[in-house]
Amino acid sequence: MTGSAAKSTAKSPKKDETPTMGATGRPYRGFATPVALDSHGPARIIALCNQKGGVGKTTTTINLAAALAEYGRRVLTIDFDPQGALSAGLGIDTHDVPTIYDLLLDTKRDPQDVIVQTSVPGLDIMPANIDLSAAEVHLVNEVARETILSRVLRKVAGDYDVILIDCQPSLGLLTVNALTASHGVLIPLECEFFALRGVALLIETIDKVRDRLNPSITLDGVVATMYDPRTLHSREVLERVVDAFGDDVLETVIGRTVKFPDASVAGVPITEFAPEHPAAQAYLRLARELVARGAVA
Repeated sequence: MTGSAAKSTAKSPKKDETPTMGATGRPYRGFATPVALDSHGPARIIALCNQKGGVGKTTTTINLAAALAEYGRRVLTIDFDPQGALSAGLGIDTHDVPTIYDLLLDTKRDPQDVIVQTSVPGLDIMPANIDLSAAEVHLVNEVARETILSRVLRKVAGDYDVILIDCQPSLGLLTVNALTASHGVLIPLECEFFALRGVALLIETIDKVRDRLNPSITLDGVVATMYDPRTLHSREVLERVVDAFGDDVLETVIGRTVKFPDASVAGVPITEFAPEHPAAQAYLRLARELVARGAVA
C-alpha cells in the first residue's frame, strides 16, 4: 500500500473524541442558560473577599452582578470598601449622599434610603465613600459589632435573589462583618504568585468566622482572574491553585484585558460596554456556572 493510499484509508479522529480542555486543566463544559424565576427572594448573600488588593474583586462584583441581572436575577451590590471603587465603576455619584456607612451607624434607618438603581435593569447598589474608613473606629465598642451588616441586609434580603458584597482588601472588622452576614464566599484570585500566598490566611479567617460567628458560611469557589495564557507564570499559578483547591476552583477563568479599565471609566459593566468581548462572555459564563453549582438561584 502506497503512502497516499494509507492516508486515504486512515480513520481521522472525531472532534468529540477528545474533549476541549479548559484553562484549569479540566474538560470545558458549557453551562445552560438559567431558567427565569417565578418570584424573587430571599437573597443569597455572597462576599467577594481577598485581603490582597488589585486581584479583581470590584471588577468581578460589577460584572458578575450585571451578568446575573441579565439572566433575570434581582441583584443588590454592597460597596464595602472606603475607596468606593464599586460605586464609581457603576457610575454612582457618592458625594453628599447616604451610604452604607450611615446604615452601619444607625441600624434603624431604612436601607431603601441608601439603595440606588444603576443603569443596568435589575441591578441596585448600596454605595460607599471615604466615610466608611471611620466605621471600624465607631463600631469597635458596639455590642455584637460583627453582626451589624447582617442586621442591615436582613431588611432588604426579601427583595433580591442575590446580594454581592465587595469587600475591602483587609481582614479587619468590616470584612468580618461581611463574612458574618454572608451565606458564601467567592475568592477572586489573580494568577500571580504573591496573590496565591495570602489565600491560606483568608481561608483561616473564614474558618474562624464559621467557628465563632457564622456556622453556615461556605466557600462558593475560587475564580481565577487576570489570566494570561501566553505567560508560563500565569499557567503555573493557575495549576497550583487547582492543585490546592481542586473542585473549589471555578472552571470559568477571567482573562486580562484593557476593556475592564475602559468600562470602569465609562461607569458601566463590561457586559454593557462591550457585550461581545470575550471578557463579557466570561462573566456571563461565570454567572451560569454559579447558578449551575447552586450558589445562586
